[in-house]
Amino acid sequence: MIRYHIQLTKSEREELMEIINKGSHTSLTFRNAYILLNCDEGKYSDKVPNAMFCQVLKLGMRTIDRVKKRFAEGGFEASLERKPTSRQYPTIVDGDIEAKLVTLCCSTPPKGFAKWSLRLLADKMVELHYVKDISYETVRRVLKKTTLSRGKSKGG
Repeated sequence: MIRYHIQLTKSEREELMEIINKGSHTSLTFRNAYILLNCDEGKYSDKVPNAMFCQVLKLGMRTIDRVKKRFAEGGFEASLERKPTSRQYPTIVDGDIEAKLVTLCCSTPPKGFAKWSLRLLADKMVELHYVKDISYETVRRVLKKTTLSRGKSKGG
């Protein structure tokens, strides 16, 4: 395992102390600030052994190693903040599918039902081969986006 050594400058230490002492920050930022301060091996440091630090903050050694690695590879700012996600989510519903869903929702519900339920709509979309598979939660999100109510009567 690679051992990362943290050496903070005086200005970085002051900024970490400001984060800890004042301001509104996320708990992750506070935690990472404490880790960086206690792992500092520079001339301004008051280093605490990692084992003792783990017991006090109820952290694992792996957490400390990850923060040290992020500091060494990404720099000071990268070690304090959460990294943005790079995950791509596939979209099931495009404009064509959405139009078919809205049309289906506006049609008369199946026999024996007063109005369309989300599960009925999802099942009917699969039955009509509009989509291979769709969850009722996806149907809910699409209908919420279009501000369309399922079966609300237009009383006037």
